[in-house]
Formats: sequence, structure tokens, C-alpha cells
Amino acid sequence: MKFKYTYTLFTLIMVLYFVPANAQKSTKGKKTTTAKTVKKQPAKAPAKPAAKTATAKKLTDVRSLGDQAAKTNAADTTKGGGTGGTNPANGSSLSEEIVITSAYKPLLADAVKIRRNPDLEDKTPYKAPLSYAPMDKRLEQNSEIKQLSAMKIPVQQDTLPYNNLVRAGIGNLKTTFLEGFFGNGTDQALQAGVYVKHFAQSGTTYYKQNSNKDEIGVFGKNIGDVNTLSGHIDYSNTGSYFYGYDKANPPAKLDVAHQYFNTLGAEGEIAKNYKDVENDFTYALKLKGYVFGDRFKARENNLVLSGFLNQTINQFYAGLSVSLDLSTQKDSLYSYNNSIVRLNPYIKFQGENYKIDAGINIVDEFGFASRFSLFPAAKLEYQVIPKYVRLFVEAKGDVNKSSLRDFYSLNPFLGRNLSIKNSVDKLDLSAGLKGTLAPGLGFKADIYRNTVKDMPLLVSNFYFAGGQNRFAVIYDNGNSSVNGFNGELDYKVSGDVDLFGHIEFKDYHMASEAQAWNMPKFKLTAGTAININDKVKITGSLMFRGAAYDKPNAAAFTAAYGIAPPVGTSVISEVSQFADLSGGVEYKVNKQISIFGRVNNILNSTNQTWLYYPDYGFNIFGGASFSF
Repeated sequence: MKFKYTYTLFTLIMVLYFVPANAQKSTKGKKTTTAKTVKKQPAKAPAKPAAKTATAKKLTDVRSLGDQAAKTNAADTTKGGGTGGTNPANGSSLSEEIVITSAYKPLLADAVKIRRNPDLEDKTPYKAPLSYAPMDKRLEQNSEIKQLSAMKIPVQQDTLPYNNLVRAGIGNLKTTFLEGFFGNGTDQALQAGVYVKHFAQSGTTYYKQNSNKDEIGVFGKNIGDVNTLSGHIDYSNTGSYFYGYDKANPPAKLDVAHQYFNTLGAEGEIAKNYKDVENDFTYALKLKGYVFGDRFKARENNLVLSGFLNQTINQFYAGLSVSLDLSTQKDSLYSYNNSIVRLNPYIKFQGENYKIDAGINIVDEFGFASRFSLFPAAKLEYQVIPKYVRLFVEAKGDVNKSSLRDFYSLNPFLGRNLSIKNSVDKLDLSAGLKGTLAPGLGFKADIYRNTVKDMPLLVSNFYFAGGQNRFAVIYDNGNSSVNGFNGELDYKVSGDVDLFGHIEFKDYHMASEAQAWNMPKFKLTAGTAININDKVKITGSLMFRGAAYDKPNAAAFTAAYGIAPPVGTSVISEVSQFADLSGGVEYKVNKQISIFGRVNNILNSTNQTWLYYPDYGFNIFGGASFSF
């Protein structure tokens, strides 16, 4: 066994000794591109014998030279001349340059194994059971024309933070002006207050061209969680004189009696607050009335009870409105009970681009006249250009009750014992467009045709021989028609500039009368409001009225004076067209004090709203206001 190991060791030594020597001889004199030249240093003096054996030394040299050759590039293994050459003929020394090359043998590190065992446990994630409850509800897309909720006005520091306001002023036509408003505060749920107004003027064109208007009232409003209560009580006194006459033919005498009107009115209402909820039920109930009288014996009492019920069902609205209008009218020659009951059942429904109101108006008159009438009450709105322009069409009808208060407020120069007869709007048809053309530019335009039975007309009923210069009420017996056009425009240029205007044109086709007496065919009103800055505000207005015509009525003359009208009395007179331009300015001294001024009839034209009764000429007045 020892011999066996000795033989194996000897064989290994011989292999390691002779293999490098053969490799050196085979590569001497060749050039490679991957070998690196290593220069051998001159031999030194022999040192002490190495401790290691020759076999171990040779083994170490072979390994180090092999590793070095693997890391270097091939180079030229023969160099001639100089001291580094190997040719003795060149005069070099016996030192030699030996280059050893061998094939690169990469050594790979042991593989590093990832110790990761698979998870063989079967885990199923938990899924919660899902349940669906679909709603049985119809989709509504009515946001385009549904009622908008009121937006809360942000608090502004420049607004009046006071509850009370007093304004007073004087002018050139003995003008006196006074207004006062007194409230409880800024409580949004409870509002109560008192107001007073006074305005009087005295013209110089005619004797006793005086007028005055005084008002006083109290009001209150309480907003609860469910209902809102509101009401007011007011009293007004309006006075004037019968000063008109023909200056070209002044009468020998004239009864310029002082006429005045007193009205005491009250109103109360309870209404359910609006809430944007589905299938809401709403209601309201209102009671109002007044007592009216003039200086003479004309009296009128009126009481109106009205209300409505409305039920919302998805996109449908079904409801009923009811009113009971009770009136008594008295004068020296008559005493009438003139009352009306109205019922208006309706249904409304709307879609994304349309809204339809369909109903009927049932009217029953009772008292001195008895009549039952049935009228349509329908309206359609359609969005031609969504959010900008709407088309609307309407058909309706109603009974217009003759009212002493309405007649005298329209013309305070009416005489006594006015004729009372209810007129009927048999069918009013209208169609038009409304909406917004541009930001801040709103408009409305419509054409209409109304059929009216027994249209009331106000005509002159002068008897200057007896000193009388009053007007009377007559009726166009039969069915007359009115074709017309209305146009409105409001342009808010900015928050400081506002322009507005309204135009009206009418074409009358009368049943029995030749003209629509004292009713102009054309009327234009326009105005502006400009805030120059935080302290100065300017307002202006223009009113243009077309010509009208007046003709006395023989029957009215005979009824008023008991005699036939004089020859030449029934003559058509023209009431000329006119323009009235007015303006005002207000300067805010501070938060409590302001100064204002106003100019009326700047053109100083002789405006005649009624024949021989011109309005006031150029007049100016001004004053101050105080808040506290």
C-alpha cells in the first residue's frame, strides 16, 4: 500500500514538471493579441535554501504564472536588441524574457439555492353576500325649467345696516315729499314695520292744478317651519281738483270742486313653505278686502277669499284654485251687488325641454247680473335653445269686473254715477319668445289677439255751459278685438349699469264705437340706472306716448245732466302725442346720510294724458335721507 501511494505521488510530480516546459517551447517566437509581457529581473545572489521543496515551489509558480497570463492580453514574445533581447549576437546579456500563456479557465462559484418552500395550504378568500334593492322610481330630467330655490344674498358691508329710513324734500312747484320706513330688524323669520308716504304738488298753468297722495300702513311676516303668515293694513288718501278746460274757449264759470278718494284695505295670507321634495303637497289661503269712497256718494266694498291646493305626482302637478269675489257698489242713482265665483282645475307636467299647463276657468257671476262662462286656461313653454330661448303659447279667458276704485285710479277726473257693466275677455291668444340673448341681456317679445265683449272706454262728458268738466264711462257693445305686440328688454352691462325698456303697440277693431277713445296705440318706456361709484348714483327715464282721440257720448251726457247734449258737443278731439324725460341723482354722504335730487319733464312739454287736463311742466325737487 505504501508503494502504491509513492508511485502515484511520483507520477503527479513528473506531469507538473514537464507540461509547463513543453508549453514554453511551443509558444516561443510566436505573437498573440491577448498575452501580456512580463520582464524577468536579473538574477540575484543566491539566498539561503528555501524551506519548501522544489516540487512545491514549481507547483506554486505554475499556478501564479497561469493566473497572470489569463488576466493579460497577448503580446510579442520575442524582442531583439538591447539589453532585454534574447539573441547573444546583439551583445545582450544572458538574461531572457519568458512569456507564458495558457487558455482561460473560468471558475464558477457554487450555486446559491433559494430556500423557499411552497405554501400548500388551500385558502379561499371570503366573499360577503351582496343584495340589491332597485328603486321603483321614474327618472326625472326637469332641471332646466323647475322652480329655482332662492339664493341667500351674501352679507354686504355697504348695504344699509339700519332698520329705519326717513326721506324728505321740497321743490319748485310747492312740492313736498316725505317717506318713512320703520322696521323691527334683520330677523329673517319675523318682519314687522310701519311706513308713511306723502307727496303733493301745485301747478301754475291752471287754477287749482293741485294734487296730493298720502299713505300709511303696517305690515308683518312670520316664516315658520311649515307655513308662512303675512299680512298688511293700509290707508290711502288721494286728492285733486277739476281744473281742466279749453283755454281757447274759457267757460264763463267752472266748478273746480275738490275731489278726494279714501281707501282702507287689509290682506292676510297663510301658505305652505316650498320644499324641493318628491310628491309634495302645497296649499295657500288668502283673504283681502277694501272699503273705497270719494268725496261725494260713491262707495265700494270688496272682499275676496282665494286659495289653491296642489299635489305633485312625479313630474305632474294637479291642483285646484278657487276664489270668491264679493262686491257692492253704490252711488246716488244705484246700489249693486256685483260678485263672482271662479274655479280653475288644472294639471301641469314638464319634461326636459317643455312645460305644459292645461286647465279650464269656470266663472259664475251673480248679483245685479247673472252669467255662467267657461274659458280655456292653457300654456305651453318649449326651449328652442336650451338655457337661452323659450317659445311660449297661451290661451286664456276671464270676466273683468267693473270696479269704481279701478276707474277712479285710472282717471281721477271722472264724474258721478259711473256706469257699471262687467266686460269679458272671451279669448286671449298670445305667442312669443323669452330668454337670454347674451350674459346680462334678457328679453321678452310676444304678439297677441284678444277678443273682448263690452270693452269699457273713458270719454269726456263736458258741459261747460253748466261749469262741468268731468269724464264718463261707456262700453263698446259687442265683440271688439285687439291685436298687439309687446317687447321687453333688460340689459345689465355690469353691476353698475342697467338699461331697460318696454314697447307696446295695439291695433283696435271696435264693435260699435268708431275709436278706442283715449286709448293710445303706441307707448314706449325706457330707463337706466348707473352707479358712478360707491357714493354717486344716476337714474333716468323716458316715456313716449302716441296720440289718442276723445269724443263725448250723447247717452252719457243725457244720463249725467238730464238734457240732450248741445249742438257741436260730440266733436272728435285729438290728444297729442308727447315725450316725458326725467332724471335723478343721489349722493351718499356716509352710511346714514344721503342727498338726492330729481328733475321731471325736462323737455317742459304740455303733456295731456286726458283732454284739457295737462300734467305738470318742468319741475325739480330734492332733499335728504337719514337712516338710523
